[in-house]
Amino acid sequence: MGTDGDAARVRDALLALRGTDGVELLDGFTDAEMDGWPVPVPEAVRTVLRAVGGVHADDEEHEFGPRRLRPSSFAGGHWEVGSHLATEHTVCVAVRDPDAAVRGPVVAVRQLDDPEAVVEAARFADWLRALAVRLTDPDADGLLRRATAAVDAVPSVAAAEGPDAALAALVGRGDQLADVADLRHLPALPCRIDFEPYYTYAHNTADTGSSELRFEMLGGGRALLVRSVVSGDFLGRPVRRHAVPADAGRRAVAELRALAAEHPASVVLDPGCTDAEMDGWPVPVPPEVRTVLRAIGGVAVAGLPVLRLRPGGPEHEVDPEVHRMLGGDGSYWPIARAAYGRQHAIAQVRIDPGTGEWGYAVSVTGDAGLLREYPELTLLGESLADLLLTVARIARRAAGARDFARAAAAAAPWFFPNTGEAWILPEPVGEWSGAEDALRAAAAALPEGSFAGDLRTAPAPGDLCFYRADDWPYRARLDRLVFLGAGRIAAAVPEAASS
Repeated sequence: MGTDGDAARVRDALLALRGTDGVELLDGFTDAEMDGWPVPVPEAVRTVLRAVGGVHADDEEHEFGPRRLRPSSFAGGHWEVGSHLATEHTVCVAVRDPDAAVRGPVVAVRQLDDPEAVVEAARFADWLRALAVRLTDPDADGLLRRATAAVDAVPSVAAAEGPDAALAALVGRGDQLADVADLRHLPALPCRIDFEPYYTYAHNTADTGSSELRFEMLGGGRALLVRSVVSGDFLGRPVRRHAVPADAGRRAVAELRALAAEHPASVVLDPGCTDAEMDGWPVPVPPEVRTVLRAIGGVAVAGLPVLRLRPGGPEHEVDPEVHRMLGGDGSYWPIARAAYGRQHAIAQVRIDPGTGEWGYAVSVTGDAGLLREYPELTLLGESLADLLLTVARIARRAAGARDFARAAAAAAPWFFPNTGEAWILPEPVGEWSGAEDALRAAAAALPEGSFAGDLRTAPAPGDLCFYRADDWPYRARLDRLVFLGAGRIAAAVPEAASS
């Protein structure tokens, strides 16, 4: 909060509000209470909080600490100080940096009705001083000042893969549905953080939406993370996926071999196969896929569906009607059978019959009746190698858990469609008519009444549930799924449209 003199002046300014019409000062906190908080409380902050524990006024209510400590009291690296009632902003102050002599910054966030975040002050002391001025004489500082400066939040995955090593360390791998803003060098205060939720309310989903934003202070206030929790709503804008390395196949093989050597009871690999064997398969096998298959023919990770990359196992048995709906011979390569209760799904790599390219990995229910009534799929990865890298990451994290299989299973429920991932927006293919993009233009040529989702801009994993589109024909039944560009676009053609 600055020097002891600064803290004392802030304390005295707040105490001077006692007796002001419409203003109530809350009792301060004891040192014993502050010692019990799971975050450091600098002495300068204690100087204020011993005397004043919060302020209630007509248009804003603030409590400077918890009266009853809860597990969520300091979640997300901040304390929710209070709210600006008139604008429906929640005010948060960063608290988690144990080495900081000051507390801050202070950020006001609004989740609903034009969501926004505004950095109101760099230090808690500055914000408290402005609060005292505002409540003493509203005309002196007017209403809360409108932000005239702004900075853009960027995809956290871009920050994770970007040149700023310190910011990358804060976001880790990044989250496909989260943006982050660097708060170190803001142009002016107050400063607006420009971002947009990844979900949208613009399309009905045949369900009750409950999506929300969650804000986190990283690095003791060094950065603000804005995470979209998508539930019951469609994604409304493209996401930044993690970049797939050019040598993903080689990396996946190396990591899986290392895991199998370190944890032989939990990770078991089947031997690979020869080029001569692959030459005899009913689909072409491109060089980048052969790199994997020469080394590994199957992957069994405790808690996850077994991946059988070579033909002949039960994972390659597909109901004939499902096979037809998936595109038939040469359009996909099944790799796993994912059980979910009494049902199962077919994890597969999509293949472009025209070029022989092995593309996106998806999962589709293996029950023809269920698929016909509830057409849906899950995007698992951009390629077989991408999926194997994901499986390796899950296994590596599970290796540090007490129960390997339980940890792995909890991390990957998405092998079966529509088990909690964000919903990719299915669009009527007629809306893509005249598109410059070749794949979208091809989708637009499908029969009227078809819907399609562009998986190139979707999170992996991500669910594409065609029947949840508000315009999906009532009680329509699926005739077939169509995958364009080796799975980059997935479309559903209902029976009425195909006749």
